[in-house]
Amino acid sequence: MTKTFEMVDRFEASAVEQALYKHWEEQGYFKPTENPNVPSYCIAIPPPNVTGSLHMGHAFQQTLMDTLIRFNRMEGHNTLWQSGTDHAGIATQMVVERKIAAEEGKTRHDYGREAFIDKIWDWKAYSGGTISQQMRRLGNSIDWDRERFTMDEGLSNAVKEVFVRLHEEGLIYRGKRLVNWDPKLRTAISDLEVENRDEKGFMYHVRYPFVDKSETFGGGYMHIATTRPETILADGCLAVHPDDERYKDVIGKMVHVPMTDRIIPVVADPYPDPEFGTGCVKITPAHDFNDYEVGKRHDIEIINLMNPDATLNDNAPERYRGLDRFEARKRIVADLEAEGYLEKIEPHELKRPYGDRSGVVIEPYLTDQWYVSVKPLAEVATKAVEDGEIQFVPKQYENLYFSWMRDIQDWCISRQLWWGHRIPAWYDEAGNIYVARSEEEARQKHNLPADLPLTQDEDVLDTWFSSGLWTFSTLGWPEQTKELKMFHPTDVLITGFDIIFFWVARMIMFTMHFIKDENGKPQVPFKTVYVTGLIRDEQGQKMSKSKGNVLDPIDMIDGISLEALLEKRTGNMMQPQLAEKIAKSTTKQFPEGIAPHGTDALRFTLAALASNGRDINWDMKRLEGYRNFCNKLWNASRYVLMNMNALELGEGEKTFSLADCWIQAEFNNTVKTFREALSQYRFDMAANALYEFTWNQFCDWYLELTKPVFAQGSAAEKRGACDTLINVLEKLLRLAHPIIPFITEEIWQKVKGFAGVEGDTIMLQPFPQYDEALENPTALAQIGWLKEVIVAVRNIRAESNIAPSKPLELLIRNAQESDCKILAENDRLLKAMAKLENVQAIPASSEAPLSVAKLVGNMEVLVPMAGFINKEAELARLTKEIDKLTNEVKRIEGKLGNEAFVAKAPEAVINKEREKMAEYQAGLEKLQTQYRAIEAL
Repeated sequence: MTKTFEMVDRFEASAVEQALYKHWEEQGYFKPTENPNVPSYCIAIPPPNVTGSLHMGHAFQQTLMDTLIRFNRMEGHNTLWQSGTDHAGIATQMVVERKIAAEEGKTRHDYGREAFIDKIWDWKAYSGGTISQQMRRLGNSIDWDRERFTMDEGLSNAVKEVFVRLHEEGLIYRGKRLVNWDPKLRTAISDLEVENRDEKGFMYHVRYPFVDKSETFGGGYMHIATTRPETILADGCLAVHPDDERYKDVIGKMVHVPMTDRIIPVVADPYPDPEFGTGCVKITPAHDFNDYEVGKRHDIEIINLMNPDATLNDNAPERYRGLDRFEARKRIVADLEAEGYLEKIEPHELKRPYGDRSGVVIEPYLTDQWYVSVKPLAEVATKAVEDGEIQFVPKQYENLYFSWMRDIQDWCISRQLWWGHRIPAWYDEAGNIYVARSEEEARQKHNLPADLPLTQDEDVLDTWFSSGLWTFSTLGWPEQTKELKMFHPTDVLITGFDIIFFWVARMIMFTMHFIKDENGKPQVPFKTVYVTGLIRDEQGQKMSKSKGNVLDPIDMIDGISLEALLEKRTGNMMQPQLAEKIAKSTTKQFPEGIAPHGTDALRFTLAALASNGRDINWDMKRLEGYRNFCNKLWNASRYVLMNMNALELGEGEKTFSLADCWIQAEFNNTVKTFREALSQYRFDMAANALYEFTWNQFCDWYLELTKPVFAQGSAAEKRGACDTLINVLEKLLRLAHPIIPFITEEIWQKVKGFAGVEGDTIMLQPFPQYDEALENPTALAQIGWLKEVIVAVRNIRAESNIAPSKPLELLIRNAQESDCKILAENDRLLKAMAKLENVQAIPASSEAPLSVAKLVGNMEVLVPMAGFINKEAELARLTKEIDKLTNEVKRIEGKLGNEAFVAKAPEAVINKEREKMAEYQAGLEKLQTQYRAIEAL
């Protein structure tokens, strides 16, 4: 049967990718087989925010996940990549609140709770698919029919079930505690949502008069220093360190709280640092986390000074009530000074907590909240990692996990929002609390009369509560589904280090508490946690909108004009100077915008940069290089198919050359390296092995080694070369498919007929296996020797400016018997590849004509030079080049020897100059070597 092919000159990603993905999805290739007789493999995706969009961190982690999913699917495993999105409580509510404010001039309170939540569901329906569509553009082979949402019915049932069970076990309770409070959003927030910023502030030194007027210590005062003088009004005591000799005689004495009628004690506590400030600190339990702990130890009165919007409440003196906390600070400082309590004010560097969503200063605030008592859960979860049931890669992150888990505090799970899982608790008019899965169940469970009014708790659960159930709730729990039995525990979680505690640890705790195997042993949610680094910009800075250095992965794929990129980065900026700065840096970096590179080039770059646990500095040159790599693979495939088509050799005897045996052995070793790297989550090493074989061995060497065969070989040799070419190419496409799925599928569809392979898609073909029988150290050694000789001759040509087409004589001196054997068996190949007219081995003692020589081991490779060059003209040319480089080296040496330049120039500039000098010196050395060789002719 005649086979034909059509391949355009260049791979056009934009013409292929989206249509190909649509076909894959429609054909159901991403679905698990649900075959119980093969191993199951499952990854649960870290759920991105439903109203978010794909950023480089998503693209990075998802590329690694999809590589593993595609690899395991090709291994024949029952493979599921469980996808879904998170309702993202605060973020989503803020988006919709801003939208109705901008479009309608309304607040959520104008709508009321139910109508506002309906608005959010409308917004979710409109914008919620954005990130899913972007994930498709990345080539993610997800079973989209199983996509979940943390607020869908099934996951909501799981959340209620967990809450009720934990409450019944006494592990969820309601209590008054100090929390991170966002005064703008008026909700408790988690530590993860607090951003600590370094700022310039002030330290206020204040006097607290002793109640005992006869006390002479400190002139009759205790002296404290504080950065928050407004909280003086709620102080519960002063504290000094018990070992601080200065204060041993005042411990237990009473002092007046300035500008109030309250008196408080001086207590001894290990919290104050005797070396910092005065060594005496004010303790305000309701407004500082450390103070709260000191207050509990000494049973100090807790006075909440603020309203939910951070204005001062009725516990403040009347003249300060209703003032914003910062306005109150100004007035209080002025009054402290007027009344003689203020000693001095000093500038002070401090860290101030801000809400990452609202941008306002966070207030430690005393409120009634719901909590999980996590210590019992943490003990089991800690042991799972200690015993190796869960392994962190890199292993160093286990220490971070242990440090958190062994000092874990109860978890505040309630949020004062409207969007989220409403807490399944009801209150009667007397304030009694009834926890149940529904109001109906609450009445039945507690035998409540039907006419007793009940009101559901207004709060919702922390987003991390529902996402903590992710690996099992997405598989159908609390129902005992076949998916839960088949795919749980999942295999690997790929995530960032910054949410090890907030998400990873909580998933482990919840899963091991609720999911047990058939023997009652707690199940882990995943067997491995692979922790990635952050993707930073080319200068190593974190990507952020405020810096204007964010890169959109879709722009890397499709390309974007400079105008569109500038609009994206600066369009909504309120600060003209910052927008101008960002526009300048963007224009300098991308003067012509960003060219299209295609998904495969982006994925290959991300995989190749994925060193274990390290942050990645994004490199556009690497992206361009891997786009060229994809084109190289495409062109190599065209060469293979053109020869298969053009030769029309038909069936018959096949003779396999040394080169054919060598490339099979090289490919076999690459398969082994790739598999080992992937098993250790060394995506970078897997990608580099693939690149090295494809570019250097297959394209640069083997394709060239086949050309003499096609030009001069017998029909049997040509059949052998064609058979090797097509079979190695087909296996190479399968090896590369998990990282670069689109181009490999596109080529494979054209190659499979020639290779005698059947199947509808490459993704369901078997992944290449390492085969010990294909090891061929002899072929590797012999081709290695030939390559070294060929490279030596080519270098002599280049250094001596001899045209590539000009045939040369080659002398080989001091050759071993094995070298002579290789030479005798591959004389024709060596002549063709190195463009040689004659090759002769001469004894070690023989005199050679004037030649340029290179060493290959202990063997000399000599090319006689007589008649090839005009000696005098060449020496004159070389002298000119040597003088030019010598002057450049002297110029840079002078620059680097100038103390003023070195002192003022940035380190990057100095390093650049040093790099230039090293390049010039290396070039100079080569020219001088060439000069000496020609001078000796």
